[in-house]
Amino acid sequence: MSNDQHEDTPALNLEYYVPALVTFLANKLSSGASSIYREFFGIGIVEWRLLALLAVENGISANRMCQVIGLDKSGVSRSLKLLEQEQYVYSSLDPEDARRLIIWMTSKGRALHDKVFEVAIAREKLLLQGFTKKEIDTLVKFLNRLNDSVNTVNNFRPNIPK
Repeated sequence: MSNDQHEDTPALNLEYYVPALVTFLANKLSSGASSIYREFFGIGIVEWRLLALLAVENGISANRMCQVIGLDKSGVSRSLKLLEQEQYVYSSLDPEDARRLIIWMTSKGRALHDKVFEVAIAREKLLLQGFTKKEIDTLVKFLNRLNDSVNTVNNFRPNIPK
């Protein structure tokens, strides 16, 4: 079958399809960050995201981490195990629900966070160097609006006969 047999088949314009653009950008940023963080700090991007979240909201459950960051439980669990082995975090039973663990960042984890934070901010500055303050503010507003729409999009079910 040749390529010209699909001329009438619809195809996404990947240069204008917002989910693809956001995904491609996120994948490239994550891959680059993970490479740097592994080389210089011994952690990957998921571990960094968890430390960054704990710096903002210390003492939270793994489920909360999954909700906020949008990662699956198995990935978060693996990363928390690594962080705990390296003594960057520790867990304790939730006093309100003994079936749930609460994750806390240690002082060693905070020190690592602070080092990685400097690199993360430098990377962000490079990423945004071609934008004005007003453009960055607008971009952030748009990204937050997109983030607010994710649950609606993910709960969408097409009306397709089975």
